[in-house]
Amino acid sequence: KKNTTGDKQVYMINFIGTYPILFVRNLNPETELKRYFGARAVLGDQRPRQRQRQFHRSTWMTIPKDTWPRFSRPGISMTLLESRDGLQYFTFEHSRDYQQIQFKFLDSVESMDPNNIVALLQMNPYHIDSLLQLSDVCRIQEDQEMARDLIERALYSFECAFHPVCSLTSGTSRLDYLRPENRAFYLAVYKHMMFLERRGCPRTALEYCRLILSLDPDSDPLCMLLLIDFLSLRSREYNFLLRLYQDWEVHRNLSQLPNFAFSVALSHFHLSQEDQTESEERERLKHKADLLLQNALIMFPGVLMPLLDLCTVQPDAAVSSHDFFGPRSQQSPALAELVSLYVGRTHTLWREGGVLLWLEECVREVLRRVDTKDPLVEDCQNKRKQRYQSAPLNIHRHVILSEIKEATSTLPLEVTTQSVMGFDPLPPLDSVASYTRPERFLYSSHNIVKVGSLHTLRLESLKLVFQPLHKCLRNAVPPGEPLANSQWHRTA
Repeated sequence: KKNTTGDKQVYMINFIGTYPILFVRNLNPETELKRYFGARAVLGDQRPRQRQRQFHRSTWMTIPKDTWPRFSRPGISMTLLESRDGLQYFTFEHSRDYQQIQFKFLDSVESMDPNNIVALLQMNPYHIDSLLQLSDVCRIQEDQEMARDLIERALYSFECAFHPVCSLTSGTSRLDYLRPENRAFYLAVYKHMMFLERRGCPRTALEYCRLILSLDPDSDPLCMLLLIDFLSLRSREYNFLLRLYQDWEVHRNLSQLPNFAFSVALSHFHLSQEDQTESEERERLKHKADLLLQNALIMFPGVLMPLLDLCTVQPDAAVSSHDFFGPRSQQSPALAELVSLYVGRTHTLWREGGVLLWLEECVREVLRRVDTKDPLVEDCQNKRKQRYQSAPLNIHRHVILSEIKEATSTLPLEVTTQSVMGFDPLPPLDSVASYTRPERFLYSSHNIVKVGSLHTLRLESLKLVFQPLHKCLRNAVPPGEPLANSQWHRTA
């Protein structure tokens, strides 16, 4: 298909057929900021080319800065593993020198002293995991600008290592999350995406969300399907969300996720309120929105009360006293995790006056349907009992990365009683390691403990992660102990 707009257009497989949904320019947040504030307010008097004159590599995800250390290849490369069915499978690889730096980084993490990571970065300014870890430290210390800068530097290092035929915007490039070298790229893009969303660039953040999802759409290791609806609503890309829902519902059962059940209804509602919508189409969309929201409330009644609470809305007495949104709305821990995540993330989207009035109307209709014994009510109740028995590992990983307190408080014990490393949260249980950390022995006054890879380190509780290593030894915490009695169905 010929390009008629003057912009580069690419096609993402399995999203909306061959509909052009990802523009290369949209990976640059300045495009969105210029649309909001104008080019002069964003760029000032400085021309874009002047900012990268000392760099020779043209990149799409980040623009290198003069304040960065001079770039030299840190030892990361990308290899094409195979091409199959129109898809290209890549993997990042570490040189032997980079592996030695990685071992030093793991030593620095175990020391619990961020200064050791700073010292390592001074010697190796483009070491990926050090940049990711130090970014978290800066963010906790509320130095958002430095935290964002470190993530951009990591992305630049990755992009300079890309294989010549790797095109992240084509939707045909795959990266296996089971390989530790690839996981750092997933996390760097995710963190960059979240900085963009907080910076007020939801449209650009949505592009990066699609990008992450395209790297492994089947396993979805960071569970971007729990986020893509929120970014679509924030950027007012309602039609994209509805098309994605229509195309993926058959094979992914998106309607069984609370976020899609409610967000698709909200998208229909917003489309029905647009001025350019014809009156007949507006009525059709509004009727569809009403039905979808009612069905979502019947399927997930546990959403309403916490949603109203975060919106600081006092429910009507007829609602608060009805057992359907009270005792009968009890849900399994796995479903409670999904509900808490959705409510904690999207409650601001429901605070608008028109949306709240619409929600009130639908709630009253739901109660009428419950009282008249609508068959759907019992059907949904049975589905809630049969499904949502346990959440897969990628959902727990997403909740941890989201840092939404309403959701993290619902994490199960098998997650909260193990160590969670910021540079590799909840690594897959069946990771494919291309190299391993040499075995080392730590000596204490009581015993000798063999320490293996930090990726397999298991502690008795998260509290122990923040204790000095000698206290862990004194408390006889067994490093390297595998995760026992896992109930997860998927481990990617």
